[in-house]
Amino acid sequence: MGRGPSIAARKGASDAQRGRLFTKLIREISMAARTGGAEPDTNGRLSLAISKALQANMPKDTIERAVKRAAGEGADATQEIRYEGYAPGGVAVMVDCMTDNPTRTVAEVRHAFSKQGGSLGTTGSVSYLFSEQGQIVLETGDDAALEERLLEAALDAGADDVISEDGYTEVVTTPTQFTAVQAALEAIGHPILEASVGQRPATTIAVTGDDAEAVAKLLERLEALDDVQEVYSNAELPV
Repeated sequence: MGRGPSIAARKGASDAQRGRLFTKLIREISMAARTGGAEPDTNGRLSLAISKALQANMPKDTIERAVKRAAGEGADATQEIRYEGYAPGGVAVMVDCMTDNPTRTVAEVRHAFSKQGGSLGTTGSVSYLFSEQGQIVLETGDDAALEERLLEAALDAGADDVISEDGYTEVVTTPTQFTAVQAALEAIGHPILEASVGQRPATTIAVTGDDAEAVAKLLERLEALDDVQEVYSNAELPV
């Protein structure tokens, strides 16, 4: 019987994955501070980026350095670019990047699409299928009273929708109401599993078989690119 990867190899892979995550989080913190100011209290994007970094166990001094560097004269020329395209099965994909070399980035993104049978499209080709929304997820089990409290708190704070099913409660908000809704839910004292602002598809496309495999590989390949921050799709993949 063959042996799996050694402890050192697994740790190396884990460290590399953590390093990539930290790089992306620092880029988001820096961009948020550069575009909206260095005060989290008045910059919702920065507040959310810092919250994500803390959840990933990023040291506070690393976060503070990223904010100061972005607000100072030494801020770099990184820019935000969105690429849009189609994966097999007619699946729409959006790729949000931060890069100081758009020529390199678009080549890498285009190669990822073509490698898995997809194609890069023009600006606006799929973005109309998505809208920016906040999402907060909590595990509620079969506690109907807790679900009711979460529902009331979320709606009172301005949430757009609250869905409870299969032991989980999902709260959907506009980006502007996200921080207020999150604070209202945190005040209840029940742990939040996930809190993020991103692009959500209006409808999804179910893909199976070879298409599903190709879509999954494409999304994985895109997410592994150094310049990619977020990848969104309207694919409904098999569990």
